[in-house]
Amino acid sequence: MPVDDVIGVHNPARSAEVVGRTATATPYEVDRSVAAAGRAAAEWARQPVSGRAAVLREAAATVEAASAEQAPLLARESGKPLADCRGEISFSAAVLRWYADAAPGLLADRLIDDAQGRLTIRQRPYGTVAALTPWNAPVVLTVLKLAPALVAGNALLVKPSPLAPLAIGALLGRLAAHFPAGLLHALNGHAPTATRLVGHPGVYKVAFTGGAAAARAVGAAAAAALTPTVMELGGNDAAVVLDDAALDDAAMDRLVLAAMATAGQVCMAVKRIYVPRARHDRFVADFTAAAARVVRLGDPLHPGVSVGPVISAESAGRLRALTDDALRRGGRAVPLGLMCPETDPSAGHFVRPTALLGLDDGAPLVREEQFGPLVPVLAYDEVDEVVARANAGDLGLAASVWSADEERAFAVARRLDAGFCFVNTHNRTGMSLRAPFGGVKRSGHGREYGAEGLFAYVQPCVTHAPAAFREGGEGMAPGAYPGTAPPFSPPGP
Repeated sequence: MPVDDVIGVHNPARSAEVVGRTATATPYEVDRSVAAAGRAAAEWARQPVSGRAAVLREAAATVEAASAEQAPLLARESGKPLADCRGEISFSAAVLRWYADAAPGLLADRLIDDAQGRLTIRQRPYGTVAALTPWNAPVVLTVLKLAPALVAGNALLVKPSPLAPLAIGALLGRLAAHFPAGLLHALNGHAPTATRLVGHPGVYKVAFTGGAAAARAVGAAAAAALTPTVMELGGNDAAVVLDDAALDDAAMDRLVLAAMATAGQVCMAVKRIYVPRARHDRFVADFTAAAARVVRLGDPLHPGVSVGPVISAESAGRLRALTDDALRRGGRAVPLGLMCPETDPSAGHFVRPTALLGLDDGAPLVREEQFGPLVPVLAYDEVDEVVARANAGDLGLAASVWSADEERAFAVARRLDAGFCFVNTHNRTGMSLRAPFGGVKRSGHGREYGAEGLFAYVQPCVTHAPAAFREGGEGMAPGAYPGTAPPFSPPGP
């Protein structure tokens, strides 16, 4: 097999180590998989929702059983701490069970039979769905598409990120055994594979999680085929600390990890922190102390490590350039946490977790999504001011408000341009399977999680018998209802 047809996956904690290799799907394999998925989807959609849900529950048990084997593999290819990888896999099983339980009720036909007529609304699956998933949480971000798409009656073709395709590829292979042949596929590759899959005439919906550059390419290919998309993109998420916030040690620990988990490489991580000017210095001291408690930078397989390397040398270089720029602008760097003594930082793509102080909102580290373990801490004076500053920019994925007054926190949250706003927490500690998640502005469209995450994979189809034309109805005079035109009559001679 030619070298270009093989994807080599490297360990970001020990960059010389090849974790594994996987083959790139050929155009023929993409076409063949789409055709097989279409045939399987037609049969699968005819199964009752309760039967599809039962298969999802079986799949959940398989995911849990695979954790001991797949979590270390996921840690080695993604750089995420082993405990986080176990948690991701466990949460993925919970996602499968949630949709298995919720789908029968949510997808049931709605019947309205009253004086206006008889109306049924059924939820029809799209048929064949393509899912393009990222490297930073490949298992759960795949399952968040797989669970609702399959239980709704679709087939699914997954193209994982080439940076971390191994654990999710192995898991998809196990899950496929639960479903009819051809219903679930994994197609590895780079941009050409994604483009062929997204633009394929046999694909009727595309779900994408990732960055803006890839999203534009995916969107263009989907638009050319008139294929609808759901996209969860990046965020420059603000944590707004109000002047009455009760930040005890537990709250500070949550806030630190909300910024630093997965080395900050999470779309909904805290990317910037706004603190009342009068509390700024004390906040920085408490934030630094919390980091000393909970941040251990090191190899993700070492016990006690909570922050691993970033994914690549390119990412590490970009983050160092952002830090250098912040320092040139007069900013001050405050290193956070401790380095695990068993880890050789020169062996991998390690970036020291750091708080940056003294920056204005024009600094790239503040203005852009840094996607790494760097966080600016910024002082503000008035609530109106901080709302305007938090809302600046084109992104609006998530945000958080920290306050001792819950009503006040909810009131401020309503003013923030964010698809999901946490209160007194942020990032994964604030997620809920029932709560729809997604962005506003340039942070994407559509939603995952909750009922909305299921409805992303179905289309409402209607059957309607108006009362006027049912047996015993009196008929409808032309123009009797507002907006109704009389029958067309050709002009006279």
